[in-house]
Amino acid sequence: MSHTKEQIQALLLGLVAKDGEIKNTHGLAIGSTPVEQTDIIGVLKSLESREIIKYETITREGLELTAEGSDIADNGSYEARVFGAVPASGGISIPDLKTTLGAVAQFGQGRAIKNKWVKKDGADLVRATTSIVDESQNILKAIRADGSAAHADEKTIKELKKQKVVQSVKTVSYRVMKGAHFTTDVKKEETDVTEEMLKSGDWKTATFKKYNFNAEGVQPRSGSLHPLLKVREEYRQIFLELGFSEMPTANYVESSFWNFDALFQPQQHPARDAHDTFFLSDPATSDRFPKDYMERVRQVHSHGGYGSIGYGYDWKQADAEKLLLRTHTTAVSSYMLYKLAQDYKKTGVWKSVKWFSIDKVFRNETLDATHLAEFHQVEGVVAGKGLTLGDLIGTLHNFFKKLGIQKLRFKPAYNPYTEPSMEIFAWHDGLDRWVEIGNSGMFRPEMLLPMGLPEDVSVIAWGLSTERPTMIKCGIDNIRKLAGHKCDLAFLNRDPIARLDK
Repeated sequence: MSHTKEQIQALLLGLVAKDGEIKNTHGLAIGSTPVEQTDIIGVLKSLESREIIKYETITREGLELTAEGSDIADNGSYEARVFGAVPASGGISIPDLKTTLGAVAQFGQGRAIKNKWVKKDGADLVRATTSIVDESQNILKAIRADGSAAHADEKTIKELKKQKVVQSVKTVSYRVMKGAHFTTDVKKEETDVTEEMLKSGDWKTATFKKYNFNAEGVQPRSGSLHPLLKVREEYRQIFLELGFSEMPTANYVESSFWNFDALFQPQQHPARDAHDTFFLSDPATSDRFPKDYMERVRQVHSHGGYGSIGYGYDWKQADAEKLLLRTHTTAVSSYMLYKLAQDYKKTGVWKSVKWFSIDKVFRNETLDATHLAEFHQVEGVVAGKGLTLGDLIGTLHNFFKKLGIQKLRFKPAYNPYTEPSMEIFAWHDGLDRWVEIGNSGMFRPEMLLPMGLPEDVSVIAWGLSTERPTMIKCGIDNIRKLAGHKCDLAFLNRDPIARLDK
């Protein structure tokens, strides 16, 4: 039965008023019911805040009985029960002893014989002494009374712990003393000024609870980074560690020129159809690209050049001017490479670069478990003299190693703007198979030379998404649970940074 706050408060204040202090609250009781220390501390804190009392915490390492220990304290040790079951005259057979005591006979028989309380007489047990002192029971009763280990030597206590009849426990109790405003007549503290107080004037004499300006308030709910943003930041840190610089990717809207034409992607390519790309209607076009560069792009598309025969079609500026939501961040790479070529043209000094970008791209996809209309693309670009396919493969191994991906495999592929091109596969232990995680290649001369880059400069590049690795790591089988209105907010709060290394 638990006690009320008022009952505990009256007990504590009464004892302090009578004796000047309470040396130890351990063992306090109201009637025959002990008062829990967890209930006492709540009252002490309330009284201390009003300077009615002061208290100190007393921490003590002690012992307490287990359920088995309490049974022995109440009914005697197993060996004593065996002694009690053996008649004073005559004996008792082992089977009859087991019938009488049950499992206790098995544990107590050997100890009773060891203590020379009983002995075997043929098939029976008989008493070897007329009386015994059950020290085990006496020790456990004493421990139960005050929790002290002083009732037995260290060896005995160790043996009792081994038998699992006692266990160590930390007990907390309190010393209670008078405070600066000690009183046994504790008035209830008001927390608000009510309408009734104002009308009656009771607010003038009421005792109000003090504000605790040092108390910590309720922890406000805070936002949590989406798993995709966590993955994005991890990719970003890896690129920065490898010495890459981040490209500006703030423009979601691009012209078809930078998104397709500058990449040597023909205007009749299926990716440029409305069923694959989101085109803008207002404004629908833009001619904000260099006209001299546009003419070189037109020439290489229609008639070839730079060692290429081109595509042999009538390239139209109107198609290049169409505005769209970029379908890949390579549109940014093409613009940055053009700027790099112009800087080289002005200074005559070549500077190798390492760039990366991580941002949204948009495709007119049918939404399903593995496809979204908008997703994130990660892209790495390295421009330098004498770069080869071996440099690309080595860079990819170095990059993915930092992601925890050790096993890579490459498969030849086709891209309009890279040659050679490779799809990147990684072995995933959890799925027990090779998983495609990205695409890569070396930008074609038909893309680089019209920009004005030196002929001995090569550019290697690779790209991957953030959604698929995050799905694999988080165990998500439907991409719409990761992004969109079907996201589980609890999942977003608890999900760790996704890694592919486990």
